[in-house]
Amino acid sequence: MDKKQSRDTICIQGGWQPKNGEPRVLPIYQSTTFKYETSEQMGRLFDLEENGYFYTRLANPTNDAVADKICALEGGVAAMLTSSGQAANMYAVLNICSAGDHIISAATIYGGTSNLFTVTLKRFGIECTLVDPDAPEEELEKAFRPNTKAVFGESIANPALVVLDLEKFAGLAHRHGVPFIVDNTFATPINCRPFEWGADIVTHSTTKYMDGHAMCVGGCIVDSGNFDWEAHADKFPGLTTPDESYHGVIYTKKFGKGAYITKATAQLMRDMGSIQSPQNAFLLNIGLETLHLRMPRHCENALKVAQYLQNREDVAWVKYPGLKGDRYYELAQKYMPNGTCGVISFGLKGGRAAAAEFMDKLKLAAIVTHVADARTSVLHPASHTHRQLNDEQLVEAGVDPSLIRFSVGIEAAEDIIADLEQALA
Repeated sequence: MDKKQSRDTICIQGGWQPKNGEPRVLPIYQSTTFKYETSEQMGRLFDLEENGYFYTRLANPTNDAVADKICALEGGVAAMLTSSGQAANMYAVLNICSAGDHIISAATIYGGTSNLFTVTLKRFGIECTLVDPDAPEEELEKAFRPNTKAVFGESIANPALVVLDLEKFAGLAHRHGVPFIVDNTFATPINCRPFEWGADIVTHSTTKYMDGHAMCVGGCIVDSGNFDWEAHADKFPGLTTPDESYHGVIYTKKFGKGAYITKATAQLMRDMGSIQSPQNAFLLNIGLETLHLRMPRHCENALKVAQYLQNREDVAWVKYPGLKGDRYYELAQKYMPNGTCGVISFGLKGGRAAAAEFMDKLKLAAIVTHVADARTSVLHPASHTHRQLNDEQLVEAGVDPSLIRFSVGIEAAEDIIADLEQALA
C-alpha cells in the first residue's frame, strides 16, 4: 500500500488488493491448512526460504491482509494479528526478553497488562519496574538496569486517561539501547501515530475501537522497522544469533527490517498459538473500514459529555484529555491534536455508593466490562474489576474509589446526556 495515501483511504482499501477475477471484498480463508504440489516446496516454507501459507496458526491470508492494513495505518513495516490485546503485549515483550531480563513500564497502564508484567512474566523470570509516567527524566533514569530490554507505556492509559509523553520515553529508551513499545489502543492510528514520536513497536487491543462492534476479541503488533537490533546485538541474541529451531537462521541477517515480526510469527506463534481466527479478522476488517469516521464522532461526543458533567454540582471531578484545563490537555494537543478517544472518567460527590446507584439508573448506557465500541457503556472499577481491593488499596493502584469509566459511543450526544441527566437526577 502506498504510504502517501491518507488514513481514510487505507481504512477502506488497505491490506487487500484483489487481482483480476478475485473477490472485491476481503474473503475469509476459513481453512487450517493449505495444499502444495511438492514436498520440496512445503519444506522451503518450513525453512523460511519461501513465503506462503501452510498452517493458519502461523499465518493466514485473511489475517495477513488485515495486519497489513493496520501496519499501513500506523506507518510500520510489518505486523501480525494475535488472539487478544493481552496476547499482543505478551508477545511484544517475550519476542525480545527471556528469563533474567527486565522491562520498565508506566504504572498507569491497564490493570490486566500490569498484572501480566508484574505477576505472570515474573514467573517466566522477567522482572518489571513500574514508574510514574509524569516523573522527571532524571528520576526515570534510575529505573534502568544493565538487563533492561524494553520500555512500555500506553498512549492514553486505560482507565486513568494519562497521556504519555512519547518523546520523553522514546528518548530514555534509546539512550539505554532498548526499544520503546506503545499500546495505542485508545487513541488508534487515526488520532495518534507513535512511530512519528520515536516509538519502535506498537500494540493494539483490536477488540476496542478498531473492531467497533464489540463482536470479536483480537490484538495486533506493528513494528516500525526503525530500531537497530544489530547495534545492540548483545542485548537481543534472539534476533541477532542463530535460531537452532530454524536451522540456524539469524533473523536480522535474513529478514532485515522484518526481523522482529518474522521471529514473533515463526517462533512465538508457532510454539504458543494465540492466533486470531480468520472469521474474527474478517469482522475486524469491517470495523476498520469505518474507523476514520467513528473516531471523530467518539471524540466529539465525549467532549460534549465531559463539558456537561463538568458543570454539574453533584459531580466531584472529570478527567478527559480533550477537555481544556485537564492535566494532560497540552500533551494531548501535541500528540493527538485531532482528538484523543471517547472514554472519560469522573466521580460523584456521593462517592462509591452514589456511583453504583447512578449506574443502575442508566437506560441508554449499559453496564459492561467492555470499553471503546460504538455503544455507550459504563463501568465502576471499585465495584467490578477491582472489587477485591479496599479503598486504600484502590488509591495505591491509581484507581479512585469513586471513579466511573464512561465510554461514550456514537449515538446522538443529546441522547447520551439525557440519559446521564435522568440517572443523576
